[in-house]
Formats: sequence, C-alpha cells, structure tokens
Amino acid sequence: MQDKINILQEKIAKAQLGGGQKRIDRQHEKGKLTARERLVLLLDEGSFEEIGMLVTHRSTDFDMDKQKFLGDGVVTGYGTINGRLVYVFSQDFTVFGGSLSETHAEKICKIMDLAMQNGAPVIGLNDSGGARIQEGVVSLGGYADIFLRNTQASGVIPQISAIMGPCAGGAVYSPAITDFILMVENTSYMYVTGPNVVKTVTHENVTHEELGGAWTHSSKSGITHFACANEVECINTLKKLLSYIPQNCEEIAPKYPYQSKADESRPELLNILPPSSNQPYDMREIIDGIVDAESFLEIHKNYAENIVVGFARIAGQSIGLVANQPAYLAGVLDINSSKKGARFVRFCDAFNIPLLVLVDVPGFLPGTDQEWNAIITNGAKLLYAFSEATVPKVTVITRKAYGGAYDVMNSKHIGADLNFAWPSAEIAVMGSKGAAEIIFRREIAAAADPEAKLQEKVDDYTEKFAHPYRAAARGFVDEVINPADTRSKLIRGFKMLENKVVKLPRKKHGNIPL
Repeated sequence: MQDKINILQEKIAKAQLGGGQKRIDRQHEKGKLTARERLVLLLDEGSFEEIGMLVTHRSTDFDMDKQKFLGDGVVTGYGTINGRLVYVFSQDFTVFGGSLSETHAEKICKIMDLAMQNGAPVIGLNDSGGARIQEGVVSLGGYADIFLRNTQASGVIPQISAIMGPCAGGAVYSPAITDFILMVENTSYMYVTGPNVVKTVTHENVTHEELGGAWTHSSKSGITHFACANEVECINTLKKLLSYIPQNCEEIAPKYPYQSKADESRPELLNILPPSSNQPYDMREIIDGIVDAESFLEIHKNYAENIVVGFARIAGQSIGLVANQPAYLAGVLDINSSKKGARFVRFCDAFNIPLLVLVDVPGFLPGTDQEWNAIITNGAKLLYAFSEATVPKVTVITRKAYGGAYDVMNSKHIGADLNFAWPSAEIAVMGSKGAAEIIFRREIAAAADPEAKLQEKVDDYTEKFAHPYRAAARGFVDEVINPADTRSKLIRGFKMLENKVVKLPRKKHGNIPL
C-alpha cells in the first residue's frame, strides 16, 4: 500500500506544480500570482478541498497527446471565506496559457452545478488565453456549457469574476453574465478582439491596456466594477464584497453585531448642503453620515459618476445604496448612470438586500447624443428596476427631485415603502427659473423690466412649489424630517420592513427594456 501512496503523492506534487517551475517563475516575473497562490489568499486557511486534480485533456491532434498536465489548466473545488461556503475555480496560465479545453470546461461546470445544488456563491479567478485552438469546436462547446450555467445561476446564487490576466474572445462572456467583475491594473485585460485584429480591421493602433485594461473597463465601458492596484488588493476587495451578500436568493445577507445607541442623531448632516440649491456638494458626505462607520463599499466608482451605488450597513444590516451625485454633472440622470443604477438595483432585489435611495436630481440630461443613443430606453431600465423590486425600499430626498427623474428615483408611485424628505427638498416638475420662463413668458416679455419681472415670478414659484410640503400633503412623502434624524429614521424604518412580503402577478419573466 505504501508504494501506491507514494505514487499518489507524486501525482499530487506534479499537479500542484502546474506547468512547471520555469513557467511559475515567468508568472511571478509578470507580477502575477499562480492559480494556487490566489486560492491561498482567497480562502480560509486549510479550508480548500480540490475537485478534479488528476483530470487531463483528451485531445490527440497536433501532438497534444504528448503534452499532458494534471488538472488541465484550472484548479477547482470548494472552501470557505470567513466561514462561509464558496465554490471556486482558478485558471492556471502556466498550463497551455490557461486555455479552455473540453475537460477544463467540464471541471468548471461541475463546481457550478454543485454550487447551484447547495446554494453557495461561485467565484472565478480568470487567467486564460481563451479557447484551446488545438481542440477546435469542443473547446467552444465548453464555453457554451459554462455560459448556460452562468445564465441559469443568475439571480439564484451570487457569481463573482476576478480577471487576473488575459480574458479574450469568447472567454469574456462568462464574466459578463456574472454579478460582479474585478480587474487588476496593468496585468489583466478583457476584449472580444485584440489589438492586432483591431489594427487590421479599423487601422487603430491601441495597446492591450487601452483597449481592454482595468482602467478602461472601470471608467469608459463600465464592464468592471472594481479596478484594483494589484492581485492582493483584488482578492481582499472580493472578500469584502462577499460580506454584504447572502449565500443565495433564499437567504438574507449576514447581519453584523451592532450595539444600539440611545441617540442616533447626526447633527453634522445639517451642515452639508450649500446655501444655494445650484451649488454642488459630495453626496458621499451624506452617505457617511447615515451608514455605520466605514461600512460603505462603492461599486462602479469610476463609471457614470453622476450616480453613486454601493453596499453599506445600517445598524449592522446590509443595504444597497443608490444616490444621485450633485458633485458630478449636477447629479443628472443620463444613459450610463441609468444602466449603472438599474443593474445594481436588480442585483439587490434578486438577493434580498434592502434599498436606500438618496435623491438630489435635476432631471435627465438633454441633448442629441443622449436622445440618439436611447436615453428613453436606458432611463426606462432604472424605472423598471425600481418598479420591479420587492425588497424594502426607502427614499430620502435631500434637495432636488424634478420632473420624470423624481418618479424614477424610487418615488412612492413606483412602490417605495417609506419616503422621507429634508426641509430643503424641492419636489416639482422643473426648477423655478425654467418654470417661470414658461408659465409667465408673455407677462415677462411685456414687462418694462423683464429681468425684474422674471425674478419676481421665480420667487413666487419657489415659494409655492420648491419645497416638500405639497408632496407631503398628498402623501407622496411620508414625513419631512430633520436631517440630523435621518439615521434613526432609517434604522427604525428598515427594522419595520424586515418581514416585507410582496406577491407578484404570475408570469415567466418581465420584458425589461434592454
């Protein structure tokens, strides 16, 4: 028996070396960790159980039968993160460049099936040159098998993708279907066609980083949610992200211990809004004054900065936060911010995470660029997402809530459970100046001093409409509150809503305006 045990140990040692020490050294020279080193950082110490360590590919073409590596370029299995079960796969670039073969795909599918059966998140650490071209269509079929499982798992279990190296061609579509994507600056990239193809077809000279690097996708395309300085930061961010998310759609997010205080007031919130409603301020200051200390984790920070989304905790409870950002484009809604907000709202709703919406929005961004690129359809995505969501939904209007954007930003009319407004809130069809110019156009034009008459009418409209009390009189706002009391109102509100149940009409699924 000992001889057989020795053979087993030799095979295990060989599998753990992947493509060999030289290729491991080359990986390190690029500033990258190996597939197994990444799992050591990701998972609780000693918790990893590997599945499929001794799998090898079945290809015989192009002398592939003479090149076999145990594990076939991907490490798969399960373990725990902070005591919670997760399923993982980590692609090994030292074996055929991490390329996906038939058996490589089968290993990934196996752990995805287990994750679905047992209701636990799937985490993919991607570092692959794409489909293994020596295998032809079976490698493409392997990708499709993964895509199908990604789609079936969507909204059932959390799926997180960390791009730790190349991810090109068909390989990009699996991360694109998952819930969150993290990338590493300077060492990871994603694109459908690489720089050489781009140059051939469009004659553009572009680098890997410019075409599909972490900064490009975190700021321009919005494909990645986090751009991290290095792999260690990427893995730590992933672990932090997971702490806000439940195991599956049937559970709630972990609740952290919180010692209730007799006085939850935050007087510093009284000093954030500037004197003029046309002056900007940073909505993150209000967020920090409302949520538990240092609990806010911003998502998509560098993309569509006129809206802020992310996770936080209020009295230890995980919440999803959507907020207009007056410090960027005055907090206006546009195509990108609508898509960003809608995607985040739908994730929170799928996984039972309550929503807090902070509103300071002057409307939708006007212009031919927005209209020609379908602001109507894209703005409707955010409207649809809030209307569809059945989790507890609470809105706080801090300042402006104008026009259709008032409706879209989780108004009472589309299903918000609690709507609060600060005394500074202005809830109207449009700003006072624009409204006065339309309503009193002839009277202003006929006046001896048109500018004075315009100001008179602006002041009159402001007094009548630029406040929260008409909305409160109609019940569209449940309460006008002292800003200092916002946190205590939210703690009580979310506590009251924790057992919320909504029955939806029977249907296969809605048809969100894509």
